[in-house]
Amino acid sequence: MKQLVRALVIVLVVSFGLLYIVNRLNTAQGYTGDNTLTVYNWGDYIDPDIISQFEEETGIKVIYETFDSNEAMLTKIQQGGTSYDIAVPSEYAIEKMKEDDLLLPIDHEKLPNLPYIDSRFLDLSFDEKNEYSIPYFWGTVGVLYNPAEVGNLDFNKWDDLWDPSLKNDILLVDGAREVIGFGLNSLNYSLNETNKDRLVEAKEKLDHLTPNIKAIVGDEIRLLMQNEEAAVAVLWSGIAQDVLWENESLEYVVPEEGSNLWFDNMVIPKTTKNPEAAHMFINYMLDPEIAAQNAEYVGYSTPNKGALNYLDEDTVNDERFYPDEETTESLEVYENLGKRMLAFYNDLFLQFKMHRK
Repeated sequence: MKQLVRALVIVLVVSFGLLYIVNRLNTAQGYTGDNTLTVYNWGDYIDPDIISQFEEETGIKVIYETFDSNEAMLTKIQQGGTSYDIAVPSEYAIEKMKEDDLLLPIDHEKLPNLPYIDSRFLDLSFDEKNEYSIPYFWGTVGVLYNPAEVGNLDFNKWDDLWDPSLKNDILLVDGAREVIGFGLNSLNYSLNETNKDRLVEAKEKLDHLTPNIKAIVGDEIRLLMQNEEAAVAVLWSGIAQDVLWENESLEYVVPEEGSNLWFDNMVIPKTTKNPEAAHMFINYMLDPEIAAQNAEYVGYSTPNKGALNYLDEDTVNDERFYPDEETTESLEVYENLGKRMLAFYNDLFLQFKMHRK
């Protein structure tokens, strides 16, 4: 027993010693809380050169961490183990973070580049007056398909997915809101439906789609479609745009019954230790040239109207990825439906995935 205690003491001493050394090294290099910025973002969702440029121009060291879902991000911020200065959640997660008092209000006076954001992407229902969040990227959920492999189908209707000719030829993104969502849209119901009978109806309709589903996947959907290993995929517009750059024979469309208009916004968690640097970083990302550089790297649609002047005209004029105002007004933004209703969506989605087996 004494040997075990002694071993634990040694481990603790070594751990604290290493922590002290790291802190001393960081201080020696100038990396203290006053000039360090910790950013929590989706994977591969910023041009790494922009981080280097920001560090060089400001002298602020950026620590960059990634997450793969809003839920994972929320959990880690709620736990409070890391003092994040910037996070990039989606709209419904922003609502949740506001409810849970996890966010610091943003001082618009410290964002001189804010007027470059297109007004149609400001003052939305999930954060009126943009008190807690600033637009980063936006897009849609739609259908990416290979015209040479689908006959006369054009997917202007969600019901085209149920065509028997597509047996074992459709990929779906692994997301409850997205999959249950297009099931609801195919029935002309809202993406934010809370009527459980209608939700069950949508799930039962999706069950009839299972013969056509090849796989429900994550990021690998990009490579699978690029290599034409499936004829059709339901995914986000940014991934579709990435694929189309590599394989121009494919097509992307948002079915006319409607779909999701999504937003990822920059926020400042209350865990921040450097709110001044957080505002500097947000304002830096709002610079039109920086926003254009980032959009070119990531491939998603920028809400920055100033950035459009620096992007390729073919990209800006492509209504598949920069739809006009009339089109965006017909789409729905995900709302925070509350913990119980979100659990109901997730349960239906799990039942749907199990039905495939």
